[in-house]
Amino acid sequence: MKILAIDDQQLILLSLEKHLRELGYEVRTANDGPSGIEQFNSFQPDLVILDINMPEMSGLEVVKHIRQTGQSQTPILVMSGNTEERVIVDGFDLGIDDYMKKPVSLNEVAARVKRILRPKIQKRNTEVANDQMLQKHCVGVVIPCYNEAERLESKEFQDFARKNLGYRLCFVNDGSTDDTLKVLKELRKGNEDHISIFDCAENGGKAEAVRQGIQYLSLDPQLDYIGYLDADLSTDFRDFDDLVQTLENSEFKIVSGSRISRMGANITKESARKIISKTINIIIQKILGMPFKDTQCGAKIMRREIAEQMFVKKFITRWLFDVEIFMRMRKFYGKDKVNQLICEQPLKRWIHADGSKLSMKDSVKIVGQLAQIAIHYKG
Repeated sequence: MKILAIDDQQLILLSLEKHLRELGYEVRTANDGPSGIEQFNSFQPDLVILDINMPEMSGLEVVKHIRQTGQSQTPILVMSGNTEERVIVDGFDLGIDDYMKKPVSLNEVAARVKRILRPKIQKRNTEVANDQMLQKHCVGVVIPCYNEAERLESKEFQDFARKNLGYRLCFVNDGSTDDTLKVLKELRKGNEDHISIFDCAENGGKAEAVRQGIQYLSLDPQLDYIGYLDADLSTDFRDFDDLVQTLENSEFKIVSGSRISRMGANITKESARKIISKTINIIIQKILGMPFKDTQCGAKIMRREIAEQMFVKKFITRWLFDVEIFMRMRKFYGKDKVNQLICEQPLKRWIHADGSKLSMKDSVKIVGQLAQIAIHYKG
């Protein structure tokens, strides 16, 4: 049985193609409407799976062409993050056979395909993964790494990349002097479509590593959101995915994690670090003129236009670039509006990891760097 999959998000398309092939189907793909129609005419598939929101030509236009222009009754299965009732109804009016809303598991996709085609095909691989999800939006995540060979939780990153097929992880090796690059190359094996490595020849500090990683991911047009996460996973992927969902369901431009202690949350810090953090946060609030309680949490997600706008120029500090992002946002959107564009979301879990690169001596220097930021972004 032959299946044609049409989707402009390559991460989704590659994962779907791989899974369907493992199930025994012959699969061809197209990443836009016009090439999808061309493939449909030459391939003559038994089923079409397509997305709705595609540039140049929408999925509904493809459906219309197949049903009305081509006079074909080939089954069509829509798989889309568009949940508007009007769009779904229009799809059924045009003659689609089923509509799946992203996020959706590959297991569900396989079950719906089987229901439509009812093929009796011997599976090529009986150990097909059953816990993989196709996300509503494609998300890029920068993970800055400097001498992290001993702390990188390779299995956690690999498992996340395998299960969450709309994510692309970009590890930035910030001029490490240990075996970090070697560990990253091993980590990437088998996940090349979802894990990238950006190697910096020299150590430029976390701010520059994150900036270069975000600029690199910004070149990928399929990514809707781009963010960053600490390599030690002090904020874990469950919480990061919560930040993504908040961004998806709101008008915010940035959703920033916050390590505010609250009931029901597992937030642990060293006592001395906690005192210093509180002091620094008070100073930051004064400089920003915004009520954020924890700008320095290393877990943030933003819409791609923010990533493209706010990470063009180098930051003036190595560690306080989070504050600089908010200052750039305030300058770009205005002090009154910016508070409506940034959401500070408390994390459910945050554990201080041993081996932090930020020493107590660095913490003292931060006060001087904050003054530098205040002067640089004045007005």
